[in-house]
Amino acid sequence: MRANTKRTPRFLFVSKWAETLDLANAVQSEGNEVKFYVEDKSCREIGNGFVHKVRHWEKHTDWADIIIFDYTGYGEVASKLREAGKLVIGGTPYTDQLELDRSFGQKELKKHKVKILNYEEFTTFQDAIDYVARNPNKYVIKPSGEVQDYKQLLFVGKEEDGSDIIRVLKAYEKTWGNEIGHFQLQRKVSGVEISVAAYFNGNEFLQPINVTFEHKKLFPKELGVSTGEMGTSMFWTDSSPVFDATLKKLEKTLAKENFVGHIDINSIVNGNGIYPLEFTTRFGYPQIYIQRAGIIEPMGKLLLKIARGENFKINARKGFQVGALVVVPPFPYDDPKTFKTFSKDAVVVIKKNMKDGLHPMHLKLVEGEWLITGTSGAALVVSGTGPSMKEAQRQMYSRINNVLINNSYYRTDIGDRWAEDHDRLWSWNLL
Repeated sequence: MRANTKRTPRFLFVSKWAETLDLANAVQSEGNEVKFYVEDKSCREIGNGFVHKVRHWEKHTDWADIIIFDYTGYGEVASKLREAGKLVIGGTPYTDQLELDRSFGQKELKKHKVKILNYEEFTTFQDAIDYVARNPNKYVIKPSGEVQDYKQLLFVGKEEDGSDIIRVLKAYEKTWGNEIGHFQLQRKVSGVEISVAAYFNGNEFLQPINVTFEHKKLFPKELGVSTGEMGTSMFWTDSSPVFDATLKKLEKTLAKENFVGHIDINSIVNGNGIYPLEFTTRFGYPQIYIQRAGIIEPMGKLLLKIARGENFKINARKGFQVGALVVVPPFPYDDPKTFKTFSKDAVVVIKKNMKDGLHPMHLKLVEGEWLITGTSGAALVVSGTGPSMKEAQRQMYSRINNVLINNSYYRTDIGDRWAEDHDRLWSWNLL
């Protein structure tokens, strides 16, 4: 009998802040070979002991069968590698610009006949202050470009005359001067915040579509600073009116760009319409961790099929998935001294030897122990699944209770909005 000489697939992960550690670790546990590169120096301990780390990813492109880029900014190199015949999950210069340049993203939506909210762009705080004084209303301050990674700068106004926006803009002017670059003031509308996401294989979107509800504030009941995300609830569906009105309209353009990967658009919806807010043209965090809890086929095979341009239906669970970030000081702030004092090398204690639904974020593995590293304080995401939102929540919080991390904190209301959001979306014919 002839021996089977088929080689194990090789995956090269190129990561900005090590956010795809959980995905890389899952792909490795499926029996694939994995190499993992981290660009940011302060994050280079993340993943030690979990996966094989490399310092210069470019030296390993010939070794790799597939290369996965996990953030915006790699679009140009990802496109060149695709053109050279490599299998690549990652953006393009066009999709990078969709996310990083909010005004460009809004113009592209308008170009594709998607209804957008009115906005103005500014490069100085004084010009924005003068604008609000002339045009009093409720606004949202939205930094653009690289500075939008500082989620705390996003501010949602509540005052009808815009007075709170003016106060915040004056405070930013004192703190930032004009170093913030360009930013938007967008008219605020009330409704349900909802994201629709899908995987794109270079030619078309794959089903099912992922529908998510993000919880962005630090504390329960949407209190505190914006963190990017403290947790998410989601479900998978073959059809979505929100998807059809937004992402679906960009399908031909994304195919022309030969985009291969994951794309998400966040919107505010109400009885008057669907208003897209921003693109995420790469994996979302913690979205990808929670998606992984809902995808019931091997992640390595899934990524390979997407990169090869195969047309297939993703095997995803019915029902709901929820996930919460478990974090430690100084999250969500950048404070190396506080991190070193309270959180560096803190042990993640798992009381019962059960790691289902535990997704490592900024951790390293030392002698069998999970230790917190990096600088951000993002320790892990804990996920749960169930046929109802309540059952998914119960499983997630049961798993969180099985984890002990000194000084840790997390939100206790992830998914609670679903009952109200469901009723409103249903009444607006958006489910």
